[in-house]
Amino acid sequence: MPPPNPPPVPLGQTVATPAALGVLSRTDIVTALRRHAAGDWGEVDDEDRAANDRALKSGERLLSVYRSANGDPFWVITEADRSVTTVLLPDDY
Repeated sequence: MPPPNPPPVPLGQTVATPAALGVLSRTDIVTALRRHAAGDWGEVDDEDRAANDRALKSGERLLSVYRSANGDPFWVITEADRSVTTVLLPDDY
């Protein structure tokens, strides 16, 4: 029997950096936020994937990596207290 789906990630207030808003479409952002909230971390490496899975239980920061429809990489970060989720480009960090 497969394990149950993880509970949705509370996103808190969602914001995006000006650079991300200049490159990403609304669809890119909404799709990424839905995936992130569902525990689909996108293109993170195995170490970050394991850290995110642990963070769901321990309340640490969550990081997801996605690509826009144009192939541009971008990140979604939810703070440890789940108060804010930010969509940003790697250069914004």
